[in-house]
Amino acid sequence: MRKSILLTVLLGVSVFVAVPARAATLNQVTGFGSNPGNLAMYHYKPDGLANGHALVVLLHGCTQNASGYFANSGWRKFADQHGFALLLPQQASSNNALSCFNWFQAGDIARGQGEALSIRNMVGYAVSNLGASGSRVFVSGLSAGGAMTSVMLATYPDVFKAGSIAAGLAYKCSTACQSMPPDQTPAQWGDLVRGAFPGYTGAYPRVAVWQGTSDTTVTPANATELRDQWTNVRGVSATPTSTSTLPGGTSLEVYGSTDDVRVYRISGMGHGLPVDPGSGATQCGTAASYFLDTICSAYYDTVFFGLAAGGPPPSPSPTPSPTATPTCVTSSNYQHTVAGRAYHSLGYTYANGSNQNMGLWNTFNTTTLRQTGPNYWIIGC
Repeated sequence: MRKSILLTVLLGVSVFVAVPARAATLNQVTGFGSNPGNLAMYHYKPDGLANGHALVVLLHGCTQNASGYFANSGWRKFADQHGFALLLPQQASSNNALSCFNWFQAGDIARGQGEALSIRNMVGYAVSNLGASGSRVFVSGLSAGGAMTSVMLATYPDVFKAGSIAAGLAYKCSTACQSMPPDQTPAQWGDLVRGAFPGYTGAYPRVAVWQGTSDTTVTPANATELRDQWTNVRGVSATPTSTSTLPGGTSLEVYGSTDDVRVYRISGMGHGLPVDPGSGATQCGTAASYFLDTICSAYYDTVFFGLAAGGPPPSPSPTPSPTATPTCVTSSNYQHTVAGRAYHSLGYTYANGSNQNMGLWNTFNTTTLRQTGPNYWIIGC
């Protein structure tokens, strides 16, 4: 969240292989309507894209901007390949010194107000004037942009079909959540979303969550709180229906029979958006500050959003949750970490897999953990 993105422009390179010219570029759009959040709007529409196309809104992190996110995130590859447009709101340093979206300001995270309304109006303009379909709108973001993605999904569930949150936070989680989110019940988290649009009776968006297990800026426990919030809102169990192993040290947990919520945990990854530079079908992006070479999240999100041409490609076979009697262990938080059932971060202990907060990391706090899958532990038995 604190580092700037450095973009390198290569000039004067001889090219001997003929490639199709791409005229489409990222363009700023002005006059998109009411803009109480004082944000800038940038738009990318691939060459020859017909009207009625899908639209993916991309929200950058702190110290980032629209052009850097467009260049490094890998989303352009799949927009060109599968035929959808990109919308990139951009924060101003006059709004926030670090150019973070103000996901923690009450006036910016309510329906019909501030930055949330500015982003909503950008979407409305893209639908009315730039050929996007109002029924095929999605949103994805990193860090502060991930937290703002939670805001948009909660405040405008009637606009977005699905979203992807990378190293982000649950809706209405305070700034303290970055290091230690409160361990609220799924119903408590869900009520915060339901309260964002009182009286809404439609379907809520499907949600994917991306989190590095070595993230020290947004502690990994936030992925679990996000899971609890959105499984509750979607009305599905917080126990995964399946788990899979993906490239880049990534584990995937799927919740709900209709792929309602996904949680991707990337082993050893710090704070950033997962990318995987290369020309392969499942590769994308450029490694840079906060764009970390692990796995191409844009590829998997394109599939999750249902935007991949011809439907989703084959994926690793899921491993069903075990049905045998679960293993239960009662021990001090310190001994749980020594035994590999939990890990220590910033003085607190978190269960492996579920990332539930077990309390202080010492020999005086005792916790009972139950194993529900390979290296997956939850509190209680």
